[in-house]
Amino acid sequence: MKRNDRRLPRRPLAAAVATAGLVGLLTAVPHGAAPAAAATGTAAADTTATVFYYTKTKNWAKYNLHYSPDGGAWTTVPGVAMEAACTDWVKKTVDLGSAAGLKATFNNGSGVWDNNGGRNYDLGSGAITVKDGVVAHSDPCAGTEGPGNEATVYYSTATVGWTTTNLHYQPAGGAWTPVPGVGMTPACTGWVKRTVSLGTAATLRAAFNNGNGVWDNNNGQDYVIAKGVSTVRDRTVTANAADPCAAQPPDTQAPTVPTKVAASADGVSVVLTWEPSSDDKAVTSYQVTRTGGTGGTVVTNVGSTVFSDTDLAERTAYSYTVKAVDAAGNLSGASASATATTGTRPATPAAGKPLGTDPRKDPIYFVLTARFNDGDTSNNRGGSQHVKSGNAANDDPMFRGDFKGLVQKLDYIKALGFSAVWITPVVLNRSDYDYHGYHGYDFYTVDRRLESAGASYQDLIDAAHAKGMKIYQDVVYNHSSRWGAKGLFTPKVYGVRDTQWSWYYDEPNASFEYDGLTVEPKSGKTYYNGDMWSTAQPAGNTCVNWGTPTQHTSPEGYRIYNCQWPNPTSGMFPKALYHNCWIGNWEGEDSRSCWLHDDLADVNTENATVQNHLIGAYNKYIDMGVDGFRVDTAVHIPRTTWNRRFLPAIAERVTQRHGAEAAKNFFVFGEVAAFVNDKWNRGSVNHSAQFFTWKERTEYSADDGKAALEMYEDEQQRGTADQPTSDNAFLRGNTYHAPDHSRFSGMNVIDMRMHMNFGDAPNAFHNGKDSDDSYNDATYNVVYVDSHDYGPNKSSERYAGGTDAWAENMSLMWTFRGIPTLYYGSEVEFQAGKKIDCGPTCPLASTGRAYFGDRIAGDVKASGFSTVESASGAVATTLQQPLVRHLQRLNQIRRAVPALQTGQYSTEGITGQMAFKRRWTSGSTDSFALVTVSGSATYTGIPNGTYRDAVTGDTRTVTAGTLSVAAPGKGNLRVYVLNGTGKIGADGPYLK
Repeated sequence: MKRNDRRLPRRPLAAAVATAGLVGLLTAVPHGAAPAAAATGTAAADTTATVFYYTKTKNWAKYNLHYSPDGGAWTTVPGVAMEAACTDWVKKTVDLGSAAGLKATFNNGSGVWDNNGGRNYDLGSGAITVKDGVVAHSDPCAGTEGPGNEATVYYSTATVGWTTTNLHYQPAGGAWTPVPGVGMTPACTGWVKRTVSLGTAATLRAAFNNGNGVWDNNNGQDYVIAKGVSTVRDRTVTANAADPCAAQPPDTQAPTVPTKVAASADGVSVVLTWEPSSDDKAVTSYQVTRTGGTGGTVVTNVGSTVFSDTDLAERTAYSYTVKAVDAAGNLSGASASATATTGTRPATPAAGKPLGTDPRKDPIYFVLTARFNDGDTSNNRGGSQHVKSGNAANDDPMFRGDFKGLVQKLDYIKALGFSAVWITPVVLNRSDYDYHGYHGYDFYTVDRRLESAGASYQDLIDAAHAKGMKIYQDVVYNHSSRWGAKGLFTPKVYGVRDTQWSWYYDEPNASFEYDGLTVEPKSGKTYYNGDMWSTAQPAGNTCVNWGTPTQHTSPEGYRIYNCQWPNPTSGMFPKALYHNCWIGNWEGEDSRSCWLHDDLADVNTENATVQNHLIGAYNKYIDMGVDGFRVDTAVHIPRTTWNRRFLPAIAERVTQRHGAEAAKNFFVFGEVAAFVNDKWNRGSVNHSAQFFTWKERTEYSADDGKAALEMYEDEQQRGTADQPTSDNAFLRGNTYHAPDHSRFSGMNVIDMRMHMNFGDAPNAFHNGKDSDDSYNDATYNVVYVDSHDYGPNKSSERYAGGTDAWAENMSLMWTFRGIPTLYYGSEVEFQAGKKIDCGPTCPLASTGRAYFGDRIAGDVKASGFSTVESASGAVATTLQQPLVRHLQRLNQIRRAVPALQTGQYSTEGITGQMAFKRRWTSGSTDSFALVTVSGSATYTGIPNGTYRDAVTGDTRTVTAGTLSVAAPGKGNLRVYVLNGTGKIGADGPYLK
């Protein structure tokens, strides 16, 4: 990759950029452009680099800088020692000579390195910061320049939204500071400041920038600032200004102090909650000040009533104060405080190791990786259907998103509040339209169209784990495509390069191997098929009537020949490895032993060679540290095969590589597609989702093929009335009881019945709980409204019930039993009502699988789950949408109330349309919650005590076992928690 010139010109060009309403104010400097001519002098060339390194997330005893000036030699390992700079930072100034920059890595002197994921850091000159892998230009330790003839400059960041601000200045008659200038420090909400010495000058000229090429230079005129205190806001300089951050006198009616501040520690993190100020002024944010420990005082501004402080010292008391801030920057005169003591630091997630925690705690965000976010355009591929589909006209290749793009937006997903990401299959695919991943060809190889330098699949897994997020990999055991499986069996089809078919069949190239990414030189295509066909009958061919013409023609009118396309009944596929029939009855036995589609070669999963091939492939991804598997088309494999072969193999491999606890929490959830509204799929227990959560109860033949038939007949004869039941999901009265998982198969499932009935939330709720006694444990059910396949009621469109209905559906999913799951973009009703999939007959941009990256373009950083530290660009707008804010608070509440994550439930003694109680008890934790969604409810026979609503903070004292709740309104809910802490999060468009 060609490295761009990092050297910045001394001053920005005057190319105007419109940002946040400041048309013509901000300017961007093109790479390599010469500075505009001006009467401000010429800055000297940078000959040094001062590298600041952020220590808080490392906690090393020593820090070394190992570097190489551009074109020069590397220092001797471990490099040069860095020195203390200021709180959480070390620094080292190095002489670059004539070099424009340097390459660098950091280490602790004892073999632990930060080398930017193997890529090294590429740094420039001047003041440079490296913080958690992010490089910026500023001085994080900037203070004042000392007393005397000084200018104190306050700069308003309210309209530019910068997280880093630099002051580039020139005292009258003096020299300009080197670009980008000196760092400004936060002063109060919306303001940064810097005090600089003027020497003998009375004024200075100034421009401001964010350290990454975006400038405010007063539309090319620079600012003139006098000594004393000045403010710069909206291109207006106010001399001899009042301190904009000074405390306001009482007559300005500053906001009142927040109330009920509470701090709780979990490991080395502290969660601070409070109730909003109850004054008449518009409070826009809160100032949180933390003291204690070894980190000194930290002041930050947050927009919600929940603040997460992470990565603190172990077993240390931290004190916090909270003040309210209004739109004018006025602070409440007093503050409320709380203290919490941290525990022991949890083990740092190891590379290639699953997080290993209870999956019910992790809401799931589901993405089609190739359609989510494009981090690397060099791996984009359109395939053979690029033009026909209409994608070419939209400049929208089917393979567009990638792992790099997903890594870049993990903070977006985390900011929504999700801690698990379900991604579509990663194995090398091969078909005409294979972006979705379900046409696996080489199960042992990751599809190169998803990977980039520095963003491999392993990098994605490790990056997610570093943020406390899980990766669930979609896997396919049932079928392969185009048309066999590499390393198992791939047939040659008949083909001929005649006047009709030469356009389709590529000339064979024995030296080329398909990998999905590389262009085959003879055909000039990546979707090369020259290795798949033969005009001459290949050795060992078993396909009947090889190459003889049929009565059929292609859509173009070309003659079709026998053995030209895959056909399970043609003899093309060996019976030992592939099933040799078409499905005739989707609820019959043949649905597990026949083909779904001619482009999905159905492997014989009852054959030991096939089993070992698939087990070996998926062991690779277990070893990489994925946290679970979503199993595609699970219903098309007999339960006996799952229970005998695949599920034990998964458990054994996870245990072997990662330990028993990781195996216990490795989450396997199957797609058992049952598109009916009744409890059992048209009366066929073998084709119902709950059936797959149970072990066998009869001994069958040792032969897997025979056993599959015996089980099918046995269970069909037993029928729906003679199936196992469980109360693992249900309270006994008000009491939580230990679940019995002794008969659990190892596979959980997608809740197809709730999915089918999510046309409205009450229907989904009543249908869902009606089935719960037939699952081994319904608290593990994966619950979603729509997906990449269907909407409710087997609709072929993305859900379009409206924002209020979406809010109500979410409120139910996030509080009822099961694991809430959201298909990408539903947080903004992306593509609502659009056909989910039409193959290559229409462009992807018009479907439910459209590219989402434009909605999340820009920068986002999450300071915790559901908490946005900073955002800019389109993603900032997306994060302000009503359903996004609704999701964030739902995730805050669910994460704070254990009963909503892992609790059993009951509707006993409760009136109300969607009302229930949930409880989870473990050790010293006893979490009991009363929930009602949208409507009113009355709870009788409940424990007496104090209940606090997590939504409003309302407190009720129950003395006679009864509590009544008024209807909160559609999409809203009430969560009364026994001995709860009260309101969690800030009011939003629905939860209020």
